[in-house]
Amino acid sequence: MALRTPTSVADVCQAAKAAAAPLAALDGRVKDAALHAIADALIARTPEILAANEKDLEAGRANDIGDALLDRLALDAGRIEGIADGARAIAALPDPVGETIDGHRLPNGVDVRRVRVPFGVVAVVYEARPNVTIDAAALCLKSGNAVVLRGSSTAARSNEVLARIAAEAASEAGVPDGAINLLTGGGREELRELATQDGVVDLIFPRGGEGLKNALKEVATVPVIYAASGNCHVYVDASADLDAAEAIVLNAKTQRPGVCNAAETLLVHADVAPTFLPRILAALHRAGVELRGDARVRAAAPADVPVAEATEDDWAEEYLALTLAVGVVDSVEEAIAHIGRYGSGHSEAIVTEDAGAARAFQLGVDAACVYVNASTRFTDGGEFGMGAEIGNSTQKLHARGPIGLRELCTFKYLIEGTGQVRS
Repeated sequence: MALRTPTSVADVCQAAKAAAAPLAALDGRVKDAALHAIADALIARTPEILAANEKDLEAGRANDIGDALLDRLALDAGRIEGIADGARAIAALPDPVGETIDGHRLPNGVDVRRVRVPFGVVAVVYEARPNVTIDAAALCLKSGNAVVLRGSSTAARSNEVLARIAAEAASEAGVPDGAINLLTGGGREELRELATQDGVVDLIFPRGGEGLKNALKEVATVPVIYAASGNCHVYVDASADLDAAEAIVLNAKTQRPGVCNAAETLLVHADVAPTFLPRILAALHRAGVELRGDARVRAAAPADVPVAEATEDDWAEEYLALTLAVGVVDSVEEAIAHIGRYGSGHSEAIVTEDAGAARAFQLGVDAACVYVNASTRFTDGGEFGMGAEIGNSTQKLHARGPIGLRELCTFKYLIEGTGQVRS
């Protein structure tokens, strides 16, 4: 079956709604076979995918969308293989549908179980990243949800070919027609219509910047779980192993700066600042990082390492680029307070050999993911063993952190008796 291309948002959503019930009841073996079929098709059709992606990249360069967005947009054979591996990893995970969360027997002999069930129709709205097309389709398929994909115009050609490949492979493997759907070419009116499909779309996951988040907040009547921005911090405590701290800071900032789990601010305890700041600032400078610091940071910087004055806006900025704000604090409590004021609740890290400081940081920092002696770059569904993710939620209801298979399910109670009636 070719990818459905109905003429309206309502048609797309209704196609997904029609597929939702049979998909929810689909045998797990069929879903896993479909995921393997999708992975195989991605590898077999890599040239087709790369040709479409190159057209998107050409348009992106012409429109001067910036290096960070171009990096998110770009595919190569290695990235496609990684996307395929993610689909296979999802197939290898336990099927969450029907999983018993908990249960008990009432005094009257009635058995009560709480089990996972799909939401039904899930819409995923995302920007620039074509890999999300497959990640979202694979996660929704495995969790028994029909999916409506709405990518950005920046990746329109890449998304179209990826969604078509996934829909065709899944259908041939026995997945109901309409389980994978793509919206293309629409603007804000299309987003508004999607976000108001009450009774058809059960949940929306936006994956993008604050502009997308705010646009949905203005119009959505369908429930939304926001995969929000990442103003992430690394705090180097007084007791830190400085070799480990340097490696963690460099990885968190430079390994892939255009993603939401990259560090945007470095905080250093005053006791180790005279020793640590000259080496880490020099290392960051060599890595091409533009530095912005407070007065104590600028005073500690080597003469050949430029550090601009950090403004109030810098502490709150998600740069998504090789730019880093750096500050000195006098205690772990001051670091926690700084993160509480400026952080986005995504991923925060402390480097320390002091168990008390680590525990204070874990308890005091309000974020989806809190790290001790590890890089913030690990906040990722694949790294967490989820196969892939829809995004990283900074909300507290119903999902927080990487959104994987279990987070794509709700639950219902199954109650079994032997004729009991309530007196």
